[in-house]
Amino acid sequence: MNLFRFAGDMTHLLSIIVLLLKIRTTKSCAGISLKTQELYVIIFLTRYLDLFMRYISLYNTIMKLVFIGTSIGIVWYMRYHKVVKQTYSKNEDTFRHYYLILPCFVLALLIHRAFNVNEVLWTFSLYLEAVAILPQLVLLQRSRNIDNLTGNYIFLLGAYRALYLVNWVYRFFLENRLVRWIPWVSGFIQTALYADFFYYYLKSWKNQERLQLPA
Repeated sequence: MNLFRFAGDMTHLLSIIVLLLKIRTTKSCAGISLKTQELYVIIFLTRYLDLFMRYISLYNTIMKLVFIGTSIGIVWYMRYHKVVKQTYSKNEDTFRHYYLILPCFVLALLIHRAFNVNEVLWTFSLYLEAVAILPQLVLLQRSRNIDNLTGNYIFLLGAYRALYLVNWVYRFFLENRLVRWIPWVSGFIQTALYADFFYYYLKSWKNQERLQLPA
């Protein structure tokens, strides 16, 4: 554990808190992609299969349970809460997210560290997380006007992965860790997908304007 890894974890956790805050306080999930949230449920369930088989630390266990529980809770709110589900932007959330699942799984079968269930599913979760934000970004482009809580949620989600990249570079140079190409490349692709959003987010913050994305 180092400062960048911890900052990444806290930024990720804060992004989820912001999203839950938006849903609970406004009773609205407008601007949030259900499809991206469903992909995150799959990501966390496949990544943390070792939860009850390999104990690392209390911190590690708690964070895994929090990510699994909150991701399922968010999907439940968006699908079944009698008020929140009525605010879901279904007509704009049209990205066919299931097209992302099979290619990522096939790639995990072909490129992995070890050919066993845990490693293949862990690798699959990294590949899927790299592209899971696509439905959300497409939805934002279609809705264009983005409320502050939604904008903050997406920014924090992207910042978490950027901090993880810095963590890996730090560990490589200062802890003599080997390059782990699968998380490095997946993390770089994931962060790159946020580049356009980061630009407009920071621009709107600097000018104190409402965040808008180009059509």
